[in-house]
Amino acid sequence: MHFLSNRARILGILFGLAVLAYLLLFPQQHSASEVRLWTTAIYIGIAAMGLNLLTGYNGQVSIGHGAFYGIGAYTSALLVSEHGWSYLTTIPIAAAISFIIGVAIGVPALRVKGLYLALVTLGLAVVFPDITKKFVHGVGGTNLVRVSRLDLAAPSWVPAKAAALDQWGYYLTLTIALILLLGIWLLVRGRVGRALIAVRDHEAAATTVGVNLARTKVMAFALSAAYAGIAGALSVQVTGLANAEKIGTFNLSILFLVAVVIGGTATVFGPLIGGFVVVMIQSATSDFVANPPILPSFFSGKEVLSPALFGVLLIVFMYFMPDGIMGAARRSSRRLGRTLSRAGKTA
Repeated sequence: MHFLSNRARILGILFGLAVLAYLLLFPQQHSASEVRLWTTAIYIGIAAMGLNLLTGYNGQVSIGHGAFYGIGAYTSALLVSEHGWSYLTTIPIAAAISFIIGVAIGVPALRVKGLYLALVTLGLAVVFPDITKKFVHGVGGTNLVRVSRLDLAAPSWVPAKAAALDQWGYYLTLTIALILLLGIWLLVRGRVGRALIAVRDHEAAATTVGVNLARTKVMAFALSAAYAGIAGALSVQVTGLANAEKIGTFNLSILFLVAVVIGGTATVFGPLIGGFVVVMIQSATSDFVANPPILPSFFSGKEVLSPALFGVLLIVFMYFMPDGIMGAARRSSRRLGRTLSRAGKTA
């Protein structure tokens, strides 16, 4: 069994290296639109990683993280377009501001939990667009802020092969995602991760072993907000703008939560994988409705069916993988291990 465990670990490392190699070569082999789509999937995965830290590991439910994503996007867009900042330097600022606002919201939210906390965060998603309309004066007096492509261009030190705008955005987003993924991995394996899980599983028991409930919950909320803020800042590189609408902010919040559930809650890699899945399913359903290979008379001109089809596919997905992709992978791995073990005994 020890041999099988080592073998599985080696196979896992080799698989991870193969995936990383594919990700690094992807922009060189695909069109700019495909590269932008994958970049979008990665930064949605970053936001989902942060939400998973809060919901999966700490047990706090939020459906308002679209607001923190918007805070990150506006911070980056405004600093670049109105104050002449370098785009790269705005990303840590977006993370810091989102973290601080996460603390400011997380402290009063300590008084509520479960569905009541979800309602509080929903209120944040609803009110955020109104705040931007009040204080942000963008294009035509709206809350839309545009950023010039020149301001988002790759720095001079970036190699020519990766300097195209879409490729620079992809490699930047992928690099930050890998750094943040490593951060999550180290966090959940250490003392902080054990505290988060202890609070999620049993608050009273966590208190008896010395876990500070308030500090742990607020820290989880603030860190998850920072991740969403970074994702928002990275989105500016792809879209060239920051914007906030009530429906859009709420939809993003739900999308992050769906990515967490599909990838697998309380897993390190699950949310990033879930981000890819939801973005690709969204893109596929939109393309299907726009250019239907079957029943063209039924789907033609009915873009409203795209979200409905997206929802149906998610339901089917969760029916077959109720504990997410990582849960299904874990079950398959255990079955394979038992099969190999039995084969070894019979041999």
